[in-house]
Amino acid sequence: MNTRPLIMTPGPTAIDERVRRALSRPITNPDLDPAFFEFYKQVCRKVARIAHTDETVLIMAGEGILGLEAAVASLVEPGEEVLCLANGVFGHGFADFVAMYGGVPVKVERDFRQPLTVEDLEAVLAGHPKVRVATMVHCETPSGLLNPVQELCPFLSERGIITIVDAVASLGGDEVRADAWKIDVLLAGSQKALSAPPGLTMVSVSERAWEKIKARREPVRGFYLNLNTWREAWLEGGYFPYTQPVSDLYALDEACDILLEDLEGALARHRALAAATRHALTSNGLELYPESHFANTVTAFVIPRGLDDEEFRGHLWRKYRVMIAGSWGRLAGQVWRIGHMGYNASRARLAETFLALDAAFGDFGRTTKLAEHFSKEVGLSGP
Repeated sequence: MNTRPLIMTPGPTAIDERVRRALSRPITNPDLDPAFFEFYKQVCRKVARIAHTDETVLIMAGEGILGLEAAVASLVEPGEEVLCLANGVFGHGFADFVAMYGGVPVKVERDFRQPLTVEDLEAVLAGHPKVRVATMVHCETPSGLLNPVQELCPFLSERGIITIVDAVASLGGDEVRADAWKIDVLLAGSQKALSAPPGLTMVSVSERAWEKIKARREPVRGFYLNLNTWREAWLEGGYFPYTQPVSDLYALDEACDILLEDLEGALARHRALAAATRHALTSNGLELYPESHFANTVTAFVIPRGLDDEEFRGHLWRKYRVMIAGSWGRLAGQVWRIGHMGYNASRARLAETFLALDAAFGDFGRTTKLAEHFSKEVGLSGP
């Protein structure tokens, strides 16, 4: 068994050698170099192609959560009711941000194992007709569930509601069509399925969302998280509001190039490997966590009875050099998660992961044939 360290968590992922080399390019002064201004615009256009949007795309310095907070800070006014679709850890986190910035979260809640539906939204909106902003999560990584935003966002858009969608863990690994799905603000992160280093947030903003930001009664409280800062400085003034992380942007540019060489093929690879992962687990009597709507970038499954979460994962890492993730929030100690996104969406890497899991289960007195079932499902010529 290969004992190289193998990080198979739902991000940050490993990165391609091309991306690592891009990090080593000589830096420039991003505030003064006209060529860098054009480079930045080019990277934004590449992100827009991946997200299938013609709207404005910004790349901000900060991990993906920065985008979630910036969207709420910029769009939500004090006292404003905001629909928060909350069937996972990050969905509830959006509601926390809304409250933090003085808004009133109106939660649409469901069990963490179940997707949200249009009927769920109808029932709550009937009692809250003044809602004009809604937040939701596409891929809830703590539970491995993929919400049907392609159904939810058009329903909300028809009612004049601006949609904010966290696609941090889905863009590049699951299909995302921002414009066709009527997503007003799409949020993504560099370290997930795009397989660039952590540290960048991508934000696409529709004209309708910009109009609401510009028409605020009260100014946004803050600078770094204020999308108006970007509108006034970059979009209207042609200069950056603060110094950009040059090397991280070089890496993201290369990661986007890799993905755009065959975007549809990458999505197909994610689908095939996710299906094979689920097949391997269920064929060995392990229970998937969501009831349906499985993400193609991460698989969550219930920890077998009698095994300790941290003890098992620590043993898997120390002895076999493979790292999988537990979960957190209300799912802490209940599920394990295998990340198969971006560079980690690889037949070879997943096969090694399952070989290590089989061996670790054996050390704890359990017999599994995860690697065998995975390999049979994918096939020798699989992705």
